Amino acid sequence: MRACTRVPRAAIPAAPGVLAALVALVACTAPDRPAGQVPELPRAARDFLAPDSARGLRLGEGVFYHFAWSARGPWAVHLVSADLARCELGLQVVPALEDDGTTRTRRTVTDMVPREPGRPLAGVNGDFFILQGGAPVGPEVTAGTRRFALRPAVAWGASRVPWIGDPVRVEDRGPEVNRMGFGPDTVGLMGRDDDVAPAGLQVIGGYPVLLDGGVRMGDLGVAANPSFAAARHPRTAVGFDSGGKLFWLVVVDGRQPPRSAGMSLPELADLLLALGAEDALNLDGGGSSAMSLRGRVVNRPSDARGERTVANSLWLVRDGRGCDGLLRGARERTAALVSPVPPQRQPDVATAARPRLEIPPTEGVHHD
Repeated sequence: MRACTRVPRAAIPAAPGVLAALVALVACTAPDRPAGQVPELPRAARDFLAPDSARGLRLGEGVFYHFAWSARGPWAVHLVSADLARCELGLQVVPALEDDGTTRTRRTVTDMVPREPGRPLAGVNGDFFILQGGAPVGPEVTAGTRRFALRPAVAWGASRVPWIGDPVRVEDRGPEVNRMGFGPDTVGLMGRDDDVAPAGLQVIGGYPVLLDGGVRMGDLGVAANPSFAAARHPRTAVGFDSGGKLFWLVVVDGRQPPRSAGMSLPELADLLLALGAEDALNLDGGGSSAMSLRGRVVNRPSDARGERTVANSLWLVRDGRGCDGLLRGARERTAALVSPVPPQRQPDVATAARPRLEIPPTEGVHHD
Protein backbone atom coordinates (compact mmCIF):
# COMPACT_ATOMS: atom_id res chain seq x y z
CA MET A 1 0.00 0.00 0.00
CA ARG A 2 1.36 3.43 -0.90
CA ALA A 3 2.05 5.90 1.91
CA CYS A 4 -0.39 8.41 0.40
CA THR A 5 -3.56 7.63 -1.51
CA ARG A 6 -6.61 9.75 -2.22
CA VAL A 7 -9.60 9.42 0.12
CA PRO A 8 -12.97 9.31 -1.66
CA ARG A 9 -14.91 12.51 -1.02
CA ALA A 10 -17.75 10.52 0.54
CA ALA A 11 -15.33 9.21 3.15
CA ILE A 12 -14.42 12.69 4.46
CA PRO A 13 -16.53 14.37 7.17
CA ALA A 14 -18.62 17.17 5.75
CA ALA A 15 -19.75 18.98 8.91
CA PRO A 16 -19.03 22.72 8.87
CA GLY A 17 -15.41 23.45 9.71
CA VAL A 18 -14.46 19.77 9.84
CA LEU A 19 -13.57 19.27 6.18
CA ALA A 20 -10.79 21.83 6.24
CA ALA A 21 -9.52 20.53 9.56
CA LEU A 22 -9.34 16.95 8.37
CA VAL A 23 -7.69 17.90 5.10
CA ALA A 24 -5.03 19.75 7.11
CA LEU A 25 -4.61 16.85 9.51
CA VAL A 26 -4.33 14.10 6.92
CA ALA A 27 -2.22 15.84 4.32
CA CYS A 28 0.43 13.64 2.80
CA THR A 29 3.18 15.61 4.50
CA ALA A 30 2.75 16.54 8.15
CA PRO A 31 4.11 20.00 8.94
CA ASP A 32 6.71 18.71 11.39
CA ARG A 33 7.75 15.41 9.86
CA PRO A 34 7.86 13.86 6.37
CA ALA A 35 4.94 11.53 5.67
CA GLY A 36 7.35 8.67 4.97
CA GLN A 37 8.24 8.61 8.66
CA VAL A 38 4.65 7.96 9.74
CA PRO A 39 4.57 4.20 10.35
CA GLU A 40 2.08 2.07 8.49
CA LEU A 41 -0.60 0.25 10.41
CA PRO A 42 0.40 -3.28 11.42
CA ARG A 43 0.17 -5.77 8.58
CA ALA A 44 -2.57 -7.72 10.34
CA ALA A 45 -4.67 -4.54 10.64
CA ARG A 46 -4.17 -3.74 6.96
CA ASP A 47 -5.21 -7.27 6.08
CA PHE A 48 -8.30 -7.00 8.28
CA LEU A 49 -9.41 -3.59 7.03
CA ALA A 50 -8.24 -3.94 3.41
CA PRO A 51 -8.16 -0.12 3.15
CA ASP A 52 -8.87 1.46 -0.20
CA SER A 53 -7.34 4.69 1.10
CA ALA A 54 -5.35 5.71 4.14
CA ARG A 55 -3.66 8.69 5.71
CA GLY A 56 -1.23 9.17 8.55
CA LEU A 57 -0.25 12.15 10.69
CA ARG A 58 2.47 12.54 13.30
CA LEU A 59 0.94 14.29 16.31
CA GLY A 60 4.23 14.32 18.22
CA GLU A 61 7.09 12.04 19.21
CA GLY A 62 5.66 8.54 19.54
CA VAL A 63 2.07 9.60 18.70
CA PHE A 64 0.39 9.02 15.34
CA TYR A 65 -3.08 9.43 13.88
CA HIS A 66 -4.28 7.05 11.14
CA PHE A 67 -7.39 7.27 9.00
CA ALA A 68 -8.44 4.30 6.87
CA TRP A 69 -11.43 3.91 4.60
CA SER A 70 -12.40 0.47 3.34
CA ALA A 71 -15.18 -0.57 1.02
CA ARG A 72 -15.08 -3.99 2.68
CA GLY A 73 -17.22 -2.82 5.61
CA PRO A 74 -17.68 -0.21 4.48
CA TRP A 75 -15.66 1.31 7.31
CA ALA A 76 -14.23 4.72 8.10
CA VAL A 77 -11.76 4.10 10.93
CA HIS A 78 -9.87 6.65 13.02
CA LEU A 79 -6.93 5.46 15.11
CA VAL A 80 -4.40 7.08 17.41
CA SER A 81 -1.37 5.11 18.57
CA ALA A 82 0.86 6.25 21.43
CA ASP A 83 4.12 4.91 22.82
CA LEU A 84 3.43 5.09 26.55
CA ALA A 85 7.04 4.09 27.22
CA ARG A 86 7.77 7.77 26.58
CA CYS A 87 7.75 9.43 30.00
CA GLU A 88 6.06 12.60 28.76
CA LEU A 89 2.95 10.79 27.50
CA GLY A 90 0.02 9.88 29.70
CA LEU A 91 -3.76 9.54 29.98
CA GLN A 92 -6.21 12.01 31.46
CA VAL A 93 -9.90 11.55 32.23
CA VAL A 94 -12.02 14.69 31.89
CA PRO A 95 -15.51 14.69 33.45
CA ALA A 96 -18.30 16.84 32.04
CA LEU A 97 -18.94 19.43 34.72
CA GLU A 98 -20.75 22.72 34.99
CA ASP A 99 -18.72 25.91 35.24
CA ASP A 100 -18.71 25.54 39.03
CA GLY A 101 -16.39 22.54 38.56
CA THR A 102 -18.49 20.17 40.68
CA THR A 103 -21.99 19.74 39.23
CA ARG A 104 -22.36 16.92 36.71
CA THR A 105 -23.60 17.73 33.24
CA ARG A 106 -22.99 16.59 29.66
CA ARG A 107 -20.56 18.18 27.21
CA THR A 108 -19.11 17.37 23.82
CA VAL A 109 -15.64 15.90 23.62
CA THR A 110 -14.30 19.11 22.09
CA ASP A 111 -15.77 21.07 25.02
CA MET A 112 -13.78 18.86 27.40
CA VAL A 113 -10.30 19.53 26.02
CA PRO A 114 -8.02 19.42 29.08
CA ARG A 115 -6.84 22.86 30.09
CA GLU A 116 -4.11 21.58 32.42
CA PRO A 117 -1.69 20.18 33.35
CA GLY A 118 -0.56 18.60 30.06
CA ARG A 119 -0.91 19.42 26.39
CA PRO A 120 -3.84 17.48 24.87
CA LEU A 121 -2.99 15.46 21.77
CA ALA A 122 -6.08 13.34 21.12
CA GLY A 123 -9.30 12.55 22.92
CA VAL A 124 -12.34 10.29 22.59
CA ASN A 125 -15.72 10.02 24.28
CA GLY A 126 -15.80 7.93 27.42
CA ASP A 127 -18.26 5.89 29.44
CA PHE A 128 -21.96 5.15 28.98
CA PHE A 129 -24.10 7.54 31.00
CA ILE A 130 -27.38 8.07 32.77
CA LEU A 131 -29.67 10.16 30.59
CA GLN A 132 -31.01 12.10 33.57
CA GLY A 133 -28.17 14.22 34.89
CA GLY A 134 -25.42 12.78 32.72
CA ALA A 135 -23.58 10.75 35.37
CA PRO A 136 -21.33 7.99 34.01
CA VAL A 137 -22.45 4.42 34.62
CA GLY A 138 -19.03 3.07 35.50
CA PRO A 139 -16.15 4.16 37.73
CA GLU A 140 -14.42 7.48 37.19
CA VAL A 141 -11.33 8.73 38.97
CA THR A 142 -9.44 11.88 38.05
CA ALA A 143 -8.25 15.10 39.65
CA GLY A 144 -11.01 16.35 41.91
CA THR A 145 -13.53 13.57 41.29
CA ARG A 146 -13.97 9.93 42.19
CA ARG A 147 -16.95 7.75 41.38
CA PHE A 148 -17.03 3.98 41.88
CA ALA A 149 -19.29 1.39 40.31
CA LEU A 150 -19.27 -2.32 39.58
CA ARG A 151 -18.42 -2.02 35.87
CA PRO A 152 -15.33 -2.61 33.73
CA ALA A 153 -12.80 0.23 33.51
CA VAL A 154 -9.41 1.20 32.14
CA ALA A 155 -6.96 2.63 34.68
CA TRP A 156 -3.69 4.54 34.50
CA GLY A 157 -1.60 5.47 37.53
CA ALA A 158 1.82 5.76 39.09
CA SER A 159 3.02 2.50 37.54
CA ARG A 160 2.52 4.14 34.10
CA VAL A 161 1.09 0.87 32.79
CA PRO A 162 -2.59 0.90 31.69
CA TRP A 163 -4.83 -1.84 33.00
CA ILE A 164 -8.37 -3.06 32.25
CA GLY A 165 -10.75 -4.97 34.48
CA ASP A 166 -13.71 -4.97 36.87
CA PRO A 167 -14.02 -3.72 40.50
CA VAL A 168 -12.36 -5.62 43.33
CA ARG A 169 -12.31 -5.21 47.06
CA VAL A 170 -8.90 -5.46 48.67
CA GLU A 171 -9.00 -6.18 52.38
CA ASP A 172 -6.72 -4.41 54.87
CA ARG A 173 -6.20 -4.89 58.60
CA GLY A 174 -6.30 -1.15 59.25
CA PRO A 175 -9.66 0.34 60.27
CA GLU A 176 -11.90 2.02 57.72
CA VAL A 177 -9.49 1.44 54.86
CA ASN A 178 -10.27 0.27 51.37
CA ARG A 179 -7.70 -0.48 48.71
CA MET A 180 -8.13 -0.03 45.00
CA GLY A 181 -6.34 -2.57 42.85
CA PHE A 182 -5.16 -1.33 39.46
CA GLY A 183 -3.28 -4.21 37.94
CA PRO A 184 -1.04 -6.93 39.32
CA ASP A 185 1.54 -4.67 40.93
CA THR A 186 -0.14 -1.47 42.12
CA VAL A 187 -2.80 -0.52 44.60
CA GLY A 188 -4.04 2.81 45.93
CA LEU A 189 -5.03 3.32 49.55
CA MET A 190 -8.19 5.28 50.28
CA GLY A 191 -10.00 5.80 53.57
CA ARG A 192 -13.78 6.13 53.55
CA ASP A 193 -13.53 9.83 54.35
CA ASP A 194 -10.72 10.44 51.90
CA ASP A 195 -11.87 12.02 48.64
CA VAL A 196 -8.36 12.30 47.22
CA ALA A 197 -7.34 9.63 44.72
CA PRO A 198 -3.67 8.56 44.47
CA ALA A 199 -1.56 11.09 42.59
CA GLY A 200 -1.91 10.80 38.83
CA LEU A 201 -4.57 8.08 39.02
CA GLN A 202 -7.03 8.11 36.09
CA VAL A 203 -9.95 5.67 35.70
CA ILE A 204 -12.79 5.60 33.17
CA GLY A 205 -15.50 2.99 32.70
CA GLY A 206 -16.76 1.11 29.66
CA TYR A 207 -18.53 -2.12 28.66
CA PRO A 208 -17.72 -4.83 27.78
CA VAL A 209 -14.10 -5.93 28.04
CA LEU A 210 -13.25 -6.94 24.46
CA LEU A 211 -9.86 -8.60 24.91
CA ASP A 212 -8.10 -10.11 27.90
CA GLY A 213 -4.55 -11.32 27.38
CA GLY A 214 -5.00 -11.43 23.62
CA VAL A 215 -8.18 -13.54 23.84
CA ARG A 216 -11.60 -12.33 22.74
CA MET A 217 -14.03 -12.45 25.66
CA GLY A 218 -16.56 -15.07 24.60
CA ASP A 219 -19.27 -13.91 22.20
CA LEU A 220 -19.19 -10.38 23.71
CA GLY A 221 -22.90 -10.45 24.40
CA VAL A 222 -23.99 -11.33 20.86
CA ALA A 223 -26.44 -14.01 22.02
CA ALA A 224 -27.78 -12.09 25.03
CA ASN A 225 -27.98 -8.64 23.47
CA PRO A 226 -27.75 -8.90 19.67
CA SER A 227 -29.05 -5.39 18.95
CA PHE A 228 -26.15 -3.95 20.96
CA ALA A 229 -23.36 -6.45 20.30
CA ALA A 230 -24.07 -8.19 16.99
CA ALA A 231 -25.44 -5.23 15.06
CA ARG A 232 -23.08 -2.74 13.47
CA HIS A 233 -22.89 0.63 15.21
CA PRO A 234 -20.41 3.48 15.55
CA ARG A 235 -17.85 2.36 18.13
CA THR A 236 -15.20 3.78 20.44
CA ALA A 237 -12.61 1.62 22.17
CA VAL A 238 -9.19 1.59 23.81
CA GLY A 239 -6.55 -1.13 23.78
CA PHE A 240 -2.89 -1.75 24.48
CA ASP A 241 -0.22 -4.38 23.90
CA SER A 242 1.12 -6.98 26.34
CA GLY A 243 3.56 -4.56 27.94
CA GLY A 244 1.08 -1.72 28.17
CA LYS A 245 3.39 0.46 26.09
CA LEU A 246 1.63 0.77 22.73
CA PHE A 247 -1.78 2.31 23.41
CA TRP A 248 -4.61 2.71 20.89
CA LEU A 249 -7.61 5.02 20.75
CA VAL A 250 -10.12 3.72 18.19
CA VAL A 251 -13.24 5.29 16.68
CA VAL A 252 -15.23 3.61 13.90
CA ASP A 253 -17.87 5.72 12.18
CA GLY A 254 -21.23 4.08 11.49
CA ARG A 255 -24.88 4.40 10.45
CA GLN A 256 -23.72 6.25 7.34
CA PRO A 257 -24.19 4.04 4.27
CA PRO A 258 -22.43 3.77 1.91
CA ARG A 259 -19.58 5.56 3.70
CA SER A 260 -19.33 3.55 6.93
CA ALA A 261 -21.60 0.92 8.48
CA GLY A 262 -19.92 0.67 11.86
CA MET A 263 -18.76 -2.56 13.51
CA SER A 264 -20.21 -5.28 15.68
CA LEU A 265 -18.41 -5.90 18.98
CA PRO A 266 -16.73 -9.06 17.60
CA GLU A 267 -15.49 -7.06 14.59
CA LEU A 268 -14.20 -4.34 16.91
CA ALA A 269 -12.37 -6.92 19.01
CA ASP A 270 -10.85 -8.44 15.88
CA LEU A 271 -9.64 -5.00 14.74
CA LEU A 272 -7.93 -4.41 18.07
CA LEU A 273 -6.34 -7.85 17.92
CA ALA A 274 -5.07 -7.02 14.44
CA LEU A 275 -3.57 -3.79 15.81
CA GLY A 276 -1.60 -5.88 18.30
CA ALA A 277 -3.69 -5.19 21.40
CA GLU A 278 -3.67 -7.75 24.19
CA ASP A 279 -6.28 -6.00 26.32
CA ALA A 280 -9.14 -3.80 25.12
CA LEU A 281 -12.30 -2.15 26.42
CA ASN A 282 -15.37 -0.93 24.54
CA LEU A 283 -16.50 2.59 25.43
CA ASP A 284 -19.78 4.32 24.68
CA GLY A 285 -20.61 4.27 20.96
CA GLY A 286 -23.43 5.10 18.63
CA GLY A 287 -23.98 8.83 18.30
CA SER A 288 -21.55 9.37 21.20
CA SER A 289 -18.51 8.17 19.23
CA ALA A 290 -16.16 11.10 18.65
CA MET A 291 -12.43 11.67 18.26
CA SER A 292 -10.84 15.07 18.72
CA LEU A 293 -7.38 16.07 17.53
CA ARG A 294 -6.01 19.47 18.42
CA GLY A 295 -9.46 20.63 19.47
CA ARG A 296 -11.31 19.52 16.32
CA VAL A 297 -13.47 16.46 15.70
CA VAL A 298 -11.97 14.39 12.88
CA ASN A 299 -14.58 11.65 12.61
CA ARG A 300 -18.19 12.08 11.51
CA PRO A 301 -20.54 11.51 14.47
CA SER A 302 -23.76 9.80 13.42
CA ASP A 303 -26.19 12.19 15.13
CA ALA A 304 -27.75 14.65 12.69
CA ARG A 305 -26.70 17.54 14.94
CA GLY A 306 -23.08 16.40 15.00
CA GLU A 307 -21.21 15.86 18.25
CA ARG A 308 -23.31 14.52 21.09
CA THR A 309 -22.94 15.72 24.67
CA VAL A 310 -21.53 12.94 26.85
CA ALA A 311 -20.53 12.24 30.46
CA ASN A 312 -16.74 12.21 30.22
CA SER A 313 -13.81 11.81 27.86
CA LEU A 314 -10.40 10.14 27.75
CA TRP A 315 -7.39 12.11 26.50
CA LEU A 316 -3.86 11.32 25.51
CA VAL A 317 -1.74 14.17 26.86
CA ARG A 318 1.87 15.29 26.80
CA ASP A 319 3.12 16.35 30.22
CA GLY A 320 6.84 16.77 30.88
CA ARG A 321 6.30 16.36 34.61
CA GLY A 322 6.16 12.63 33.97
CA CYS A 323 9.83 12.76 33.00
CA ASP A 324 10.65 14.77 36.10
CA GLY A 325 9.04 12.12 38.27
CA LEU A 326 6.42 14.52 39.64
CA LEU A 327 3.52 12.40 38.39
CA ARG A 328 5.01 9.11 39.44
CA GLY A 329 4.95 9.72 43.18
CA ALA A 330 5.55 6.77 45.45
CA ARG A 331 4.66 3.39 44.03
CA GLU A 332 1.40 2.17 45.45
CA ARG A 333 1.88 -0.73 47.82
CA THR A 334 0.96 -4.22 46.67
CA ALA A 335 -2.26 -5.61 48.12
CA ALA A 336 -2.03 -8.51 50.50
CA LEU A 337 -5.44 -9.90 49.61
CA VAL A 338 -7.61 -9.25 46.59
CA SER A 339 -11.14 -10.60 46.39
CA PRO A 340 -14.01 -9.93 43.96
CA VAL A 341 -16.70 -7.67 45.32
CA PRO A 342 -20.08 -9.38 45.82
CA PRO A 343 -22.46 -8.20 43.08
CA GLN A 344 -24.93 -6.74 45.56
CA ARG A 345 -22.39 -4.32 47.06
CA GLN A 346 -21.50 -0.84 45.83
CA PRO A 347 -17.87 -0.63 46.98
CA ASP A 348 -15.57 2.34 47.48
CA VAL A 349 -13.11 0.81 45.05
CA ALA A 350 -12.67 0.82 41.37
CA THR A 351 -11.18 -1.97 39.19
CA ALA A 352 -10.89 -5.67 38.79
CA ALA A 353 -8.93 -8.87 38.94
CA ARG A 354 -10.73 -10.46 36.00
CA PRO A 355 -13.20 -9.09 33.45
CA ARG A 356 -16.81 -10.15 33.96
CA LEU A 357 -19.25 -9.86 31.11
CA GLU A 358 -22.42 -10.89 32.88
CA ILE A 359 -23.23 -7.30 33.92
CA PRO A 360 -25.72 -6.04 31.31
CA PRO A 361 -26.11 -2.37 30.41
CA THR A 362 -28.21 -0.76 33.14
CA GLU A 363 -31.86 -0.01 32.37
CA GLY A 364 -32.34 3.67 31.64
CA VAL A 365 -28.72 4.07 30.58
CA HIS A 366 -27.79 5.56 27.27
CA HIS A 367 -25.95 2.89 25.26
CA ASP A 368 -26.69 3.43 21.59
